[in-house]
Amino acid sequence: MYDRDFPTEEALTREFGVSRITVRRALDRFEREGVIDRQPGRGTFVNSRAADPMVSASLSGTIENLIAMGLRTQVEVISFEYVPAPVPVAAQMELHERAIVQRVARVRYYSGRPFSYLITHVPDEIGHAYTAEDLTETPLLLLLERAGHEAVSAEQTITARLAEPDVAHLLGIEPGDALLGINRIVRDRTGRCIEMVTANYRPDTYEHKMDIQRTDFDGRRVWRS
Repeated sequence: MYDRDFPTEEALTREFGVSRITVRRALDRFEREGVIDRQPGRGTFVNSRAADPMVSASLSGTIENLIAMGLRTQVEVISFEYVPAPVPVAAQMELHERAIVQRVARVRYYSGRPFSYLITHVPDEIGHAYTAEDLTETPLLLLLERAGHEAVSAEQTITARLAEPDVAHLLGIEPGDALLGINRIVRDRTGRCIEMVTANYRPDTYEHKMDIQRTDFDGRRVWRS
């Protein structure tokens, strides 16, 4: 029933650089969803027979979500290079036209199935703080924080795209199939762009959630996140 031991709280705290309380919240979530089973005196185990829910993420991007994504999924780095920023990238990241950026293409897997293709651009001097191997083990936002660049805000757009042939091949779908597209500019406390993400997700394996509330604004009742 259980295919492998789950990392200990102490190991997860060290790996992700977060508090034990944060780790416990993530583990509580896994237990509620049936992903893990806690057995007093024996440890925590991954439940290999648990139904595979869709991978989901919220707009809040909490550390718990990052831990959940990192533990539940695997990453393959397709390319890792430093290149002159293309004009559209330089403009969105507010860089000068000859700026060098780290460009990384990755495929993320869940239960052995590819569900996302991501391209990230990071300023040259920040990107040298981690390696391609680090990206296979730790979420990028946590690597940026460890390098002293905490993400505090983001501008995000969600759209629909058609899969290009190379992306379709990597995701195991047909060219022209629909994808959920997400573009995100991530900023630190100074307002500097520290990451630009272009992501493509298979809609049959990934969903994006948003919590909204109806509140009073400018004399009207409106929905706000």
